[in-house]
Amino acid sequence: MQNYYPIILTFVSGGVICVIAQLLIDHTALTPARILVAYVTTGVFLYGVGIYEPLFEVFGCGVSVPLIGFGATIGRGIKQAINESGAIGILSGGITATAAGITAALVFGLFVSLFTKGKPKRM
Repeated sequence: MQNYYPIILTFVSGGVICVIAQLLIDHTALTPARILVAYVTTGVFLYGVGIYEPLFEVFGCGVSVPLIGFGATIGRGIKQAINESGAIGILSGGITATAAGITAALVFGLFVSLFTKGKPKRM
């Protein structure tokens, strides 16, 4: 019989992250955009203080796929660029490390916009 414990941990940790975001949307005045920025910033912070890697080893994709993982990738890129280029790496490292993800989001967004008809948001 296979050990499903890692899969369950991954599922639960990703779910907890999503539940926290939903609770913030439902019970605070925070907008979804601010919550997304907070999650990315949290990922950078967790990577910077050395907490993200142990979390990733335990929870796997549960913490790497959500925006916290994107923030950790930015932090990892900044650290690597600082080691290679010095202080200028603070500006270039995060962009270099996440360029593929950002490019994919732009290309897929363009693709969807070409084949769907947008509607203005009603207030």
